[in-house]
Amino acid sequence: MADQKNNPLHGITLAAILEHLVASYGWEELGNRIDINCFQSNPSIKSSLTFLRKTAWARAKVESLYLYTLRKERQAREKENKDKTE
Repeated sequence: MADQKNNPLHGITLAAILEHLVASYGWEELGNRIDINCFQSNPSIKSSLTFLRKTAWARAKVESLYLYTLRKERQAREKENKDKTE
């Protein structure tokens, strides 16, 4: 098996990714950012996971938004820490 140390998604479940995004954005904003029905019409973790596990392009969009969100959160923390030391 290939070394996964540089893969930021290694060891993170799709459920954990989705829960993080819902906590960060809420269902409405998530549906605005990624235009898929499972986020817009009666959304739930379970129904979204079912759809995302079967639909590679949608899963790729969710994973991409997750990585973007992590970068933005890290940048915000670094800026906050920098502001505290100045």
